[in-house]
Amino acid sequence: MSAQDSSEIIELLQRRLHSLNDLHLTLKHIHWNVVGPHFIAVHEMLDPQVEQVRSMTDDLAERISTLGGVPQGTPGALVADRTWDDYSIGRAEAIEHLGALDVVYTRLIEDHREAMAATEASDPVTQDILIEQLRGLELFQWFVRAHLESSGGRLSTADATTEQAAADQAAEQARRQP
Repeated sequence: MSAQDSSEIIELLQRRLHSLNDLHLTLKHIHWNVVGPHFIAVHEMLDPQVEQVRSMTDDLAERISTLGGVPQGTPGALVADRTWDDYSIGRAEAIEHLGALDVVYTRLIEDHREAMAATEASDPVTQDILIEQLRGLELFQWFVRAHLESSGGRLSTADATTEQAAADQAAEQARRQP
């Protein structure tokens, strides 16, 4: 691998590392702030996701090191480098958090897919790591979406582009269901 390719991949992986560290913290935030009749189901669904996301961050940090980089895992580095806002939902019903979390997963998966595509020619080892992580992230999103879909396959948050809009749409759909 060329020094140029390695440098670009390290930068790409650092962005993914920040995203996954942020997801880990967001999942714990939801875990601590979910309320309502589906509290325990969502509360317990999130812990395995947290653990797997933490494992994903370790894999990325180790790959950065393997390529000669220095993984930046401090909160300050994450905040300084990120291009997104903090998760915007505080204490809320489970369905609202799940609606917002669907938006979070969608963005994260899209960015992971771009990184996967960008490593195809230059670093199939990194691409393999990203593919495996996508498998887990998409599975987690499926778990979330199972709470947001109708039996006909309509996603209650399909039109939402923000966390708050998704939370509101999920809550509205839940109110209309018997």
